[in-house]
Amino acid sequence: MASESAAVLGSNNEEQKMREMKARAGRAIGVDNFMTGVFYVVAGFFLALLIALASYIIIKGFAGAKPYMFAFDSQGIGNQFWNTIYLVFLSLLISVPIGVMAGIYMALYAKKGRVATILRIAIETLSSLPSIVVGLFGYLVFIVMTGNSWNLFAGALAVSILSLPLIATTTEDAINMLPDSYTKGAFGMGATKRQVITTVLLPAATPHIITGVILAAGRGFGEAAALLYTAGMSTDLNWHMVSAATNPFNPFRPGETLALNIWALRTEALRADAAEMANLSSAILMILVLGFSLLAHTIERHMKKKSGV
Repeated sequence: MASESAAVLGSNNEEQKMREMKARAGRAIGVDNFMTGVFYVVAGFFLALLIALASYIIIKGFAGAKPYMFAFDSQGIGNQFWNTIYLVFLSLLISVPIGVMAGIYMALYAKKGRVATILRIAIETLSSLPSIVVGLFGYLVFIVMTGNSWNLFAGALAVSILSLPLIATTTEDAINMLPDSYTKGAFGMGATKRQVITTVLLPAATPHIITGVILAAGRGFGEAAALLYTAGMSTDLNWHMVSAATNPFNPFRPGETLALNIWALRTEALRADAAEMANLSSAILMILVLGFSLLAHTIERHMKKKSGV
């Protein structure tokens, strides 16, 4: 009888434990579903906010647009559109190689110590600098000290200073996220460290590095304060390329971007159609940023599929 009672008691305890485990699992699943719903709501909110903001800017911008506003002359914003793309291109030519090399150094070469700490503090400080401070620095160093006037190349250098920390940090994180088997397998096949970096790690990390480039380009498209003191507020282009001073591909000429054009139109309002021109410039800038982001993400997705990362 005692053994039967003990067996029954043990069976009841096991059933109670099973019920408690099921109850805990049910609560965990409920909490998980609740938090998943919360995250979906937050994601939906930001998506709806982006769609609403972009739609408002684009619709309002094109609603009051006139054909002459798209011209590549003093009456339209075509020259400012070109200056924006050209300046971002120049800034990426400068910031991407330096930023990627800095990220590689921090991920693979920098040993834990004072030098690495100072380097990371410097990068964090650069990333938090106000753009107006970078603009004043660029004006003193790239304009005053060199004896030049405002030019696109000085503006590209200023934007590069703002972009470097982002690209360097993204590159470091992208390399650190790769499995150790990549490096060990390459070394096991007799590759040198340089070959491991150039043929294994960088190709595998490139899709993630592109994310940093997208963010850096987005900042370049919308930058105004740093360019106010470096790139200048005037644009005089001759698309027949007769004079070097007005050649669209000359980086050492003043170049007003779309962001600067919006600022000037909204603060000075020297034209009767200043509001409509500012709205159209905002719409074009929004489409430019969205288009660049979609293109970069498409390239990133293609590279991930191709490399199997």
